[in-house]
Amino acid sequence: MGRLDGRTAVVTGAGNGIGRGIALRLARDGAAVGIIDNDALGCERVLLAIMEFGGKGIALPADVSDHAEISHAIRQLDAAYGAPTLAVHSAGIMPNGTLLETSEEEWDRVHAVNVKGAFLICKEVIPHMLREKKGSIILVSSITGVIGMPGLAAYSSTKGALISLARALAVDYAREGIRVNSIAPGTIDSPMLHDFVAAQNDPQETRRRFDDIQPRGSIGTIEEVVNVVTFLASDESSLINGVNLPVDGGMSIKGQQPRL
Repeated sequence: MGRLDGRTAVVTGAGNGIGRGIALRLARDGAAVGIIDNDALGCERVLLAIMEFGGKGIALPADVSDHAEISHAIRQLDAAYGAPTLAVHSAGIMPNGTLLETSEEEWDRVHAVNVKGAFLICKEVIPHMLREKKGSIILVSSITGVIGMPGLAAYSSTKGALISLARALAVDYAREGIRVNSIAPGTIDSPMLHDFVAAQNDPQETRRRFDDIQPRGSIGTIEEVVNVVTFLASDESSLINGVNLPVDGGMSIKGQQPRL
């Protein structure tokens, strides 16, 4: 039996990268997973992968910053598999640049996806969790929301907001059986990192620097992040609430940052 048998989960940003890894693992652990992403083809590919190992899921292409689309997606999930009592907000975009290099349009869009998206998914799933008297929500933040990193002003502000939102929700709903935590991945071998590295003047040297500054000498993997998320989703973490858990191999305490 899986640790999440009989549970219904929703994962945003599930079409690729860390979100995809989370959706696949939750399904392997027995949950029926709502796959939310603005990439409809990505949603279908993840659903196919889940079906191949006998898991349960539903593709729910949607823009996480659009309330009507998220509301419709959660209604579809509820109709298919019942009330969602697990939710992971992994959707995110990462514009590069200092504050003065960031346009107003970039600022608004990254906050719409990263922060408003979290607000909307929580707004839709918490009523279900209240009725079920249980729930676990995990917001995927970043160590950029904890420590300063060069050239990521807008992105960092959204990740700090997610940490604070998780703490506020944890306090508001703890007595209703709902836990809310955030995780702060460090440098992870993911499509987002690949895109960032590819945009630099010397991608090979940039990647080498990222590995070099890690305390263990190499960046993290998606699987290592997924392991932590599934723990927080399960009843094994029943006493953990309102926590921001770094998943960074010690990078945030080493005190060294990449200069690109």
